Amino acid sequence: MPLPFVPGIEVSGHVRALGPGVEGLRVGQPVAALTIVDGGGYAEVAVTAADLVAPLDGLALELDVAAALPSNSTTAFLVLDRVARIEPGESVLVHAAAGGVGSQLGQAARLLGAGRVVGTVGGPAKVEAARAFGYDEVVLRAAASGWFDVVVDMVGGATRRDSLDLLAPMGRLVVMGNASGAEDVGMPANELWLTNKTVSGFNLAAFAATHPEAVGQALRRAVNAAAGGGLRVQIDRLPLTQAAEAHRRIESGGHHRQTGPESAALSSTRRGQTGRDSAREPSCAGPRLREGSRLCEAAPRPRQAGRATRGAVTRGAATRGAGASPAARARGRGGPA
Repeated sequence: MPLPFVPGIEVSGHVRALGPGVEGLRVGQPVAALTIVDGGGYAEVAVTAADLVAPLDGLALELDVAAALPSNSTTAFLVLDRVARIEPGESVLVHAAAGGVGSQLGQAARLLGAGRVVGTVGGPAKVEAARAFGYDEVVLRAAASGWFDVVVDMVGGATRRDSLDLLAPMGRLVVMGNASGAEDVGMPANELWLTNKTVSGFNLAAFAATHPEAVGQALRRAVNAAAGGGLRVQIDRLPLTQAAEAHRRIESGGHHRQTGPESAALSSTRRGQTGRDSAREPSCAGPRLREGSRLCEAAPRPRQAGRATRGAVTRGAATRGAGASPAARARGRGGPA
């Protein structure tokens, strides 16, 4: 990775400047934003596409809480609604339910009208923590049984194969991580055909690069849900001097809280760009985070019309949440929750 590189995939703060043609945002406006496409959320001022910014005006939402929403909460709505296409009353199984994304998936499933919502965790100590986030039942991963309409797997390995067996006819398995660090698991196409099952993948960084409008809509949906009390995030607040401790907690994998150092956050512009927060690592499993640099092999990000329109962002206290960031989990750091 060419240096210098500034990590950070999500932020909150106030808009400092707008790129040409940006509408619906204003300088000084409080916002939450994703910076997952190009990184930069750890800086005092960040730039991101205006589509990836969510205004916070008039919402009962503190900036530190808002900083923990753009990645995990946005992902939860996209995975269940856009990818799994959940229908009211359907059953949902979420692996790594005590993780950052897992804590949001159970609640999002409820908001989207799911019926039975079950979570799995890797150890007994995580059961109660996960149960507080919208799950009817939380079990150890090996004890999962029955049939489900939707299964979300961030763990990989043997869990991925078992997840396929837990799908009901016409069930959908969404793959969105490999926290176990296991070798890739092949999906038998003939079995999918004969049993009427579907397997889909989701990566927020890659999707944000190609479909920023859709991601922005999900981000605003998450922000409004949190402000209305339907979506809860639990955060730890640490001073910037304890940034190393924040990363230690992220890498431990045993914590569902969003954790991060307080820092200046920023944000705003139009297919230009918005700021993010910082206390996470950039995602390894996405497109290039910056032209000419990549953290792992991935397809190049196509250029989009209007993407050159950029805007600077703002300063604001932003406690970045990353207890179970997709970035850390994509690399299997600390193991699954």
